[in-house]
Amino acid sequence: MESSKPVRRRRASALSRLWHRVLLCSFLLTASGAQSGELDAVARAQLDLIVAAQIEAGRSPGAVVVTGDAHGISYEKAFGLRVAGQHPEPMTVDTVFDLASLTKAIATTTAILQLVEDGQLQLDAPAARYWPAFAANGKQHVTVRELLAHTSGLRPGLPVLPAAATPASVLRDVAAERLHAEPDTRVIYSDLNFVVLGQLVQRITHRSLDHYCRTHVFDPLGMADTGYLPDSEHALRSAATTADREGMRRGRVHDPLASAMGGVSGNAGVFSTAHDLARFAQMILNNGRAGEVQILKTSSVTALATPASPPSILPLRGLGWELSAPLASNRDRLPPVGSIGHTGYTGTGIWIDFVSQKWVIILTNRVYPDDKGDARPLREQVLGLLASREPEIDIRDVEQRLPWTAPAIAAASILPVSTGPLKTGIDVLEDQQFAPLSGLRIGLVTNRSGFDANGRRTIDVLEQAPGITLAALFAPEHGLDTNRDERIGDSHDAATGLAVHSLYGNSQRFSDASLEGLDALVFDIQDAGVRFFTYETTLGYALEAAARRKIPLFVLDRPDPLGAERFGGPVLDSGHESFTGFFPLPLLPGMTVGELAALFNQERLIGADLRVIPMHGYQRSMRIADTGLGWVPLSPNLRTASQLDLYPDVALLEGANVSVGRGTPHPFEWIGAPWIDGVRLAQTLNDLDTGARFEPVDFVPTESAYRGELCHGVSIVSHEPSRQTARLGLALLSALLRLYPQTFDLKATRDAVGSKAIWQAIRQGADRETLEALEAEELGRFGLLRARYLRYPGE
Repeated sequence: MESSKPVRRRRASALSRLWHRVLLCSFLLTASGAQSGELDAVARAQLDLIVAAQIEAGRSPGAVVVTGDAHGISYEKAFGLRVAGQHPEPMTVDTVFDLASLTKAIATTTAILQLVEDGQLQLDAPAARYWPAFAANGKQHVTVRELLAHTSGLRPGLPVLPAAATPASVLRDVAAERLHAEPDTRVIYSDLNFVVLGQLVQRITHRSLDHYCRTHVFDPLGMADTGYLPDSEHALRSAATTADREGMRRGRVHDPLASAMGGVSGNAGVFSTAHDLARFAQMILNNGRAGEVQILKTSSVTALATPASPPSILPLRGLGWELSAPLASNRDRLPPVGSIGHTGYTGTGIWIDFVSQKWVIILTNRVYPDDKGDARPLREQVLGLLASREPEIDIRDVEQRLPWTAPAIAAASILPVSTGPLKTGIDVLEDQQFAPLSGLRIGLVTNRSGFDANGRRTIDVLEQAPGITLAALFAPEHGLDTNRDERIGDSHDAATGLAVHSLYGNSQRFSDASLEGLDALVFDIQDAGVRFFTYETTLGYALEAAARRKIPLFVLDRPDPLGAERFGGPVLDSGHESFTGFFPLPLLPGMTVGELAALFNQERLIGADLRVIPMHGYQRSMRIADTGLGWVPLSPNLRTASQLDLYPDVALLEGANVSVGRGTPHPFEWIGAPWIDGVRLAQTLNDLDTGARFEPVDFVPTESAYRGELCHGVSIVSHEPSRQTARLGLALLSALLRLYPQTFDLKATRDAVGSKAIWQAIRQGADRETLEALEAEELGRFGLLRARYLRYPGE
């Protein structure tokens, strides 16, 4: 055992040297046609960097990346090695890969849907109708659809298989399985589901699964290099996986369950090439047709991408495929519908986008030679790069282009129902039967965060309230649905037909024309509890507008989602106010919306007729998870409570030349730039007492800073909610300045930090104790002011 580490290091070193040689010979083929899908030189260079970095990191010896559209291939390139050792072989675009679980989507799902089309099988029929033995132990009602969607309730796989396992013994064990969950209540990704489906194909057609797929799927599509049990010619150009008793696997299935099934199973066992998979993807985008041959009906193709699993459980699954958002620059902000994808354990993956009409295939041998590789970063970065080249998409455009996505989009917009004792201002107003607003013609300042305990929009509650006329709507930054990250024009609310006046368009203030004829303004927006979040400034502008028009402003109070029992961080300098800082507040004011409104109104001498509808049952120590209100994203990049918790710290970097993870699945959890050494930065930060732990990460943002560029940086993998306010953020600023004094743009963070004294101390290299002493001095003055406006218990 002790000698294995030096051997492994020598092998890694050899792989690295071979990679440098093979990279010079990497094969590039660009097909004619599909000019719109061509990658420009910059994108190709970034893609080369992405794959090279993953190979250098030892996550995979080699890869083939292929992209295209319904008409053909637009980009294809092979990287690295398919076999190393004394006789290395370079990866080529015709390398044969063990597809592993791609078998489920490419072969088994296609076969099942063909049988449905032919009337030989029904999706909602019990699987036991076709395989009676499967009914054992309470599985008699599990349907074919539930098997395809991984909602059957079966566990992921069988225990360790005995060496003497045979297809017959595997099928006996699967038939004897008990359910681990009620069907159609959970998604449990299970190989057993597809072993059953493969058996159904064989029992219905009286042909082996490999024969059926060859005859009805692969041959009609011209997939000459695809099939189970590769012959010697295909095995010779296959990518190696791992060793077994017979030696290194090449052309022999890696999956143990499929191996026990003799290499032919519904869950794994198919081998293929990038070219053949490209043919399959083109068929899907051509409504199931390949030339004159109809492989699947259009209705079956639609079914692949229609949610078949519970809408509240992610990842959302269609029939045989995982569902995801389209390859658009804002894909991480969209509901997971519009494209389908699947991955395989060996390092394979395919994604087909019905909106852009493009597809992506990434094939690696990441398990070679010792099952230690990882294809996930490569997949994420390549998909990020390709998405960054596409325009932003409005979810309403997705629904218009793909009408069958409407139910899933509607399900994604459902607001949560309260499960706790807290009543927000809108709930209290309902209890009062809207008496404070009786007889008034009102304008409502709100967005998706304004809803009552029953999950109804405040817009709809007030529009239907007796004795009230809801005449106009006003939307802050990010729009009425909190899904826009750009300037927004005026619009109309589809449900009520009311005019929506944008407060983040040509102006951020209320125009006199928009207030014409109103008797009052009502404000119901969930704030983020952070000084530079612009909803606070919109509250201040609402006070000014109400005072100017001499009409009351009703604030329907909501909690501070980060907890209102504490306040802290640098205080904005007086005279430095802006749209991201209405009043000299600390980074975390520790106040509710209603309390802030009272402070703004009095201390800015606004003089508005402010009427706060207070919450009932609120304690200052409550964070959003304690309130029972349920979480809705407060903006396109504050999608989770965890991201909100990090937002005040990480957003201190926003103005600088770094990415804070916008345009990734992890905004405010990832920080990086092309010029950062992620390993070094993670080590530096982990040596500090920040209340967080960091790991290196590489990523490609699809939008915002460094869009479409490979960034290196850190992932915040854990953080203490009770950590010292702003300590993490100030440590990030100090560490980046210390490591990259000539590159990091500290000057651009001045407005976010707010305090000139603290910002200058960072610039001068002050230690943490000095920074926190300056902060404490500023907070002492604010604490006395804040205390005058607190109205809830807890301090």
